[in-house]
Formats: sequence, structure tokens, C-alpha cells
Amino acid sequence: MTEESTDQATPGSQETVPEQSPLALVSGKPVVDLPKDLYIPPDALAVFLEAFEGPLDLLLYLIRRQNMNILDIDVSEITRQYMDYIGAVEAMRFELAAEYLVMAATLAEIKSRMLLPSRESDDDEEVDPRAELIRRLQQYERFKQAAEDIDALPRLERDTFAVSAALPDMPSSQPHPDVDLREMLLALQGVLRRADLFTSHHVERERLSTRERMSAILSALQGDHFATFESLFTVEEGRLGVVVTFLATLELVKEQLIEVAQAEVLGPIHVRARAVS
Repeated sequence: MTEESTDQATPGSQETVPEQSPLALVSGKPVVDLPKDLYIPPDALAVFLEAFEGPLDLLLYLIRRQNMNILDIDVSEITRQYMDYIGAVEAMRFELAAEYLVMAATLAEIKSRMLLPSRESDDDEEVDPRAELIRRLQQYERFKQAAEDIDALPRLERDTFAVSAALPDMPSSQPHPDVDLREMLLALQGVLRRADLFTSHHVERERLSTRERMSAILSALQGDHFATFESLFTVEEGRLGVVVTFLATLELVKEQLIEVAQAEVLGPIHVRARAVS
């Protein structure tokens, strides 16, 4: 009797099937398996590498990424990475500039010259084949850094904008300068010189009063108009009348009944009655 072997699951046991993650979502539905008739053109996928401004820019980037000293370049490693970049660009079917190919040939030449044994000679000084490339890299690095520093400066119409605003019309009022007492004394001196011309030696009873003269000055300064300081005096009264008028004027200023103004320095002095609020 032939015993037939069959795979039978043990009752009560369950086989665990790992859940497969979807490849994509199409119209909100997960797609697990790729369609059999799916065709992807070779140019459908493209990898965009960092753009460089030239072969020196690419070399400087590779040197900085490897933290190499620009004066001590590992030509072999830099050449390998440079050729990898060239190969990646050609694989993406991009048109490669001729200067990149020239730099690749230059690196290959430098690498081959460094592999040759050095000649021992006392007369001929050995020249480092990397010297010219290092000089070009240093010069390019200086200009690149200068360009970055200039680009970081604020630029008109890009980072800064010129604006103009009209000033509001403000009422202009010219404040009168404060009248110094010395200015009043100088003006009094001129009045006294003219009053001396009418001086007499008549002896008579005192008939001038400071209070009466204060009232006379206030009566003469009716209204809001200014009067000259000299117009308050009557030179025919002589020195005594001038002094009484000056004292009356100072008393009125002290009691804030009149105000004294001067339009400009060393200009004529004007007085007027103060408005009663």
C-alpha cells in the first residue's frame, strides 16, 4: 500500500502572510503590483545635479567637500570624483561643455606626471605639476568669494527701495527772541543822549509820577499793535522824564501788563499791551 504524502495544515493553526506595502496610490487606491504592460522611457527620469559655473568651480566644490588643503591636493581622489561627475552628466545625455573635458585631460596629465619617478638632479629644481592648477584655483576662489560678498550687500530695488514722503504743511511761526535787559539799556542810552539836548536848569516842583506814566503808557498802547520803544519817551521832558518813563515801562513788564519783543538780534525793540485772558 503506497502511502501518499499530502501537506495538511494542523487544525487550529493559521499561516501569517506579510502585508506588502503599496507602490503608489492611483485615484486613492493602492497599487501593489506593477502592470505588465508598463513602459518607462529612458528619458522619463532625470537627476539634476548641482549646477557649476565651470570646471574650476567644480574642482573647488570637490576640494571643499573633502576638506582638503588647496595647497596639498590629492590629485588621484579629485580626479576620480571629477570623472564620476563627468560620467553622470554624460549618462543623463546632457551636452557637456568642452572646458570640462579639457580640465579632465589636465587632471589626467597631472596625475600621470605625479606617478612618474622624480629625477634627482642638483641643477634642475623639480616643479610640482599641481602648481599651475593650484594657482588658478586660488585665483578663482578669491574672485568667487569677492562676488559672494558683493552679492550679499543690500542692492537698490532688490533689498532696499528708495521712498519719498511729502512733509505735512505745518503752521510756521517765528518766535521772537527774548529781550535782554542790556539791549533795553543800550536803547535807553540813545534816548538819554537825545534828551540831554533839551536839558534845562529850571528849578520847579516835582510833577512826574511813575504810576501816572504807567497809565499813560497803557493808554498809548491800546489795541494789538506794536509800538517802538523810543516812541514811549518824550525827550522834551529831559533826563528826568526819560528815567520816569523807563521805570514805568519796567514796572509794566514786571506786572505782565505789556510785552517787549525784538524781531532780530540787535534790532529795534517794540512793545505792546498784553492781551488780558
